[in-house]
Amino acid sequence: MTKALPIQNRVTAMTGTDYPIIQAPMGWIARAQLASAVSNAGGMGVIETASGEFDNIRNEVAKMRDLTDKPFGMNVALSYVKGTDIIDFVIQQNIKFVTTSSGSPNVCTQAFQAAGIKVFHVVPTLDMALKAIDCGVDGLVVEGGEGGGFKNPSPVSTMVLLPLIRSRTEVPIIAAGGMCDGLSMAGAFAMGAEGVQMGTRMLSCSDSPVHNNWKQAVVDAKETDTVFLNQQSRPALRALRTERTEKLLPLGKFNAMEHLAGIPELYFGGEMEAAIPLSGQVVGRIDAVKSADEILQDTMSGFYTAVAGLASTYTA
Repeated sequence: MTKALPIQNRVTAMTGTDYPIIQAPMGWIARAQLASAVSNAGGMGVIETASGEFDNIRNEVAKMRDLTDKPFGMNVALSYVKGTDIIDFVIQQNIKFVTTSSGSPNVCTQAFQAAGIKVFHVVPTLDMALKAIDCGVDGLVVEGGEGGGFKNPSPVSTMVLLPLIRSRTEVPIIAAGGMCDGLSMAGAFAMGAEGVQMGTRMLSCSDSPVHNNWKQAVVDAKETDTVFLNQQSRPALRALRTERTEKLLPLGKFNAMEHLAGIPELYFGGEMEAAIPLSGQVVGRIDAVKSADEILQDTMSGFYTAVAGLASTYTA
């Protein structure tokens, strides 16, 4: 199979990747098995820290060195790394790309940049984007409310949030929320993004470590089969519709961590009611389990086709 042509823009220049496709830093999932497959396919594999399992995370970074010679990055979930040496550890890894989330990037941006690391901060609102830019970040991951996982209690869709932030900022943007293929990537680029981040699409790929029951649940799901939970508290959550999450839906406020305690049984044991299966609305557009390489190649092919089609139809 002929590989898709690389893209040259600010995101690929900063990441060192062929394609501006970033794998989301999903807790417990974004580890060496998945991240190395994404990096080897020409995208940016990312190792998570949100699980708080820092000894395991260190081991996963070491595994990455054996599994890929391509660039990879890390996410620093700031609320979860307080009191640890993770920021120093990341700096020591000689990587070039970090995303930060769940707190102010002011605590680490200058230190990362002094080590030659580009910093992209995850933002769900314009106000947070402007604050991150004031902290000196190199770019933004603009995350729409249709994405899975921990969310802002007042979600804004990617189609509204992305062009809004683009109109007020000049830094490179990676679009997240609803991204799964070339069409969604082309749409994001039309609204000002220079890269896309995929979570649910990567969760359900054949290289992901999660149990096949969850992957099949994503494939079987309709676009209406996610629920938005815990809106009167933090973190709000977007998750797959299950018996557990249906019961939680009427509750405006609950202890989210109690319902995430069974994550190992859900993620790796396939017990779909053991915890909350965090997933984005894009489940409705995923109809097959594919490898990371297939996903990236299909995405790039679809992107180029969409862009060329628009140009031929609407260019005078």
